[in-house]
Amino acid sequence: MKVAFCGATRGVTGSSHLVSVNGKNILLDCGLFQGRRSEADALNREFPFKPSELHGVVLSHAHTDHSGRLPLLVKQGFKGNIYATAATRDLAVVMLQDTAFLQRRDAEFVSKKRARRNLPPVEPLYSLEDAQAVTEHFFALPFHRPIDISDGVTLTFYNSGHILGSAVVVLELKEKRAHVRLAFTGDLGRKQTPILKDPEFCGDVHYLIAESTYGNRLHKPKDEVERVLTDVIRRTYERGGKILIPAFSVGRTQEMLYFFNQLYHAGKMPKDMMIFLDSPLAQDVTNVYRYHPECFDKEMNALIADDKHPLRLENVAYARSAEDSKKLNDYEKPCIILAGSGMAEGGRIAHHLANNIENPKTTILIVGYMAENTLGRKILERQPEVNIFGEPYKLRAEVVVMNNFSAHADRAELLDYIGQFSRSEMRAIFLVHGEDAAAQSLRDGLKELGFKRVEIPSRLETFELL
Repeated sequence: MKVAFCGATRGVTGSSHLVSVNGKNILLDCGLFQGRRSEADALNREFPFKPSELHGVVLSHAHTDHSGRLPLLVKQGFKGNIYATAATRDLAVVMLQDTAFLQRRDAEFVSKKRARRNLPPVEPLYSLEDAQAVTEHFFALPFHRPIDISDGVTLTFYNSGHILGSAVVVLELKEKRAHVRLAFTGDLGRKQTPILKDPEFCGDVHYLIAESTYGNRLHKPKDEVERVLTDVIRRTYERGGKILIPAFSVGRTQEMLYFFNQLYHAGKMPKDMMIFLDSPLAQDVTNVYRYHPECFDKEMNALIADDKHPLRLENVAYARSAEDSKKLNDYEKPCIILAGSGMAEGGRIAHHLANNIENPKTTILIVGYMAENTLGRKILERQPEVNIFGEPYKLRAEVVVMNNFSAHADRAELLDYIGQFSRSEMRAIFLVHGEDAAAQSLRDGLKELGFKRVEIPSRLETFELL
């Protein structure tokens, strides 16, 4: 038995790890690569294995960098089951269709610009029909319920606390006389995060594939959120500007609405400052939340029971259509616009940035991780000029970065979670989903904790599981 690392190696997108046992191949995640358009496109279009030869896919959660290539996998011949929690399945169904729509729209937009330079058009990775075809392959499982998914392979999900339905994946692998327990963290969440239950320990394993996104950084204390967010709102409101928030439609958008709800009812937010949720996907996702109270923490369920739903707010308006979104360009009062994509690589937020990034009244609020080479990272780094849809724009807006909202465990939280595993049982830890500096720093920390073998795989590197 062995594992090959096909994505999210020495980087944070394209999560994909291939486990081979008893002649069968099980894929952990099938995520979209993001970053430089040409490089990401090349990686996304080709798999380093034959999709038709996969026995099954295990999906840790619905974020695009973990699920976004599933339609292409099915399009290229995959016939097996996609195992996920019920909440992940429901989120992925709406997210993949939205991704297909955005790819088509962005491809059309970029192609028009390329045509002016006599360049050939660009093609989306897959169609809406391809995304819809994925739904036939989902096999939903509850947490803590072991199931045999292949000869010698038993799957169990544990709550990872990252987004709705996100899971730590545990595989019991048996081949001949070998018996191996392998865990994959997916993306690991944080304790005391609003709405969701805390991450849970999955028990000792022999091998661990662990994310390392914030392996070299600590998040700011969560008790600073109210103070900093209140100050950002006040400052932008006073100068008559807009607050633009690139936000993932799953998790981050709902968490931001939760905090805005608190500020609004505490009188720390102007009553006439509208919040525009400019994302049909985020609206659909928020509806999915209502059907999965099994993922909520006690505080969230208590608020719902008391008819104080944190995701409902009087000053929230929804921009469903493209025309509704365009109308926000002419909205002259101070406001907050939450829109995808989370790394500002496309979607409606990119259009809002193009229209407002050169206005010094504007605030761009960064509330999540921005991968290397994405537009979001360039704004986070405050590069004086950035390209949006291939055109240069001066960065004159104020940029505020708040790591308090991260749904990823930071260095201390990762060390705390992984530190629960038995040193004597653990044969190797593989660090993925992190840039080099983050993974190397986390590796050093894990070795200090007494873990002997900590690997940082390169793409397509393969390891035997003995």
